[in-house]
Amino acid sequence: MDRILDLAHRLARFGAWAGGALVILAAFVIGLDIVVRKLFVLAFGGAAELSGYVLAISSSWALALALLDRAHIRIDSLYVHLPVRVCAALDVLGLMVMLGFAALLTWHGWHVFHQSFNLGSRAVTAIATPLAYPQFLWLVGLAYFALVTLLLLLRACHALITGDIATVQRIAGSRTGQQDLEEELESLRRRAEPAEDRP
Repeated sequence: MDRILDLAHRLARFGAWAGGALVILAAFVIGLDIVVRKLFVLAFGGAAELSGYVLAISSSWALALALLDRAHIRIDSLYVHLPVRVCAALDVLGLMVMLGFAALLTWHGWHVFHQSFNLGSRAVTAIATPLAYPQFLWLVGLAYFALVTLLLLLRACHALITGDIATVQRIAGSRTGQQDLEEELESLRRRAEPAEDRP
């Protein structure tokens, strides 16, 4: 299961990088559109529309990576004072709720895509984009988020049942300030060392 989660993490990172590249490309297209409008009183048309698709696609693919990296915001003022086993049970419960949320998003995303595909819907804009194409990429990101949540939940449940509380905390627990500090120091150390010393 850990190998599958590692593979899922790599794929989620690739999806997030691809989404980030799309955001940069969209920013470039919008900037170019603004310059052309000012200088030549022309417009590409569709720059704002395309940026909306990019935002939806990149956001859906970032959800899985945020969950795997435990980068989401959690209010843990009470959590840090509870016994370790109670925290682990709450972490599993949190993943269950997250799975319900991810499944709901994916379910509604499927209906939106399915309707657009069946009707051959196009954007009411100058470029008349077939809506099924960007919606498909958005839906795949949502479905991947749901799949990753399910994998994490299964792994966390197995760890909780076998008494491996450390694994539950590692994959589903709230990140501590100490963990964030250690990760940042490690990142600084890597950037400071000469290129030939890096693995």
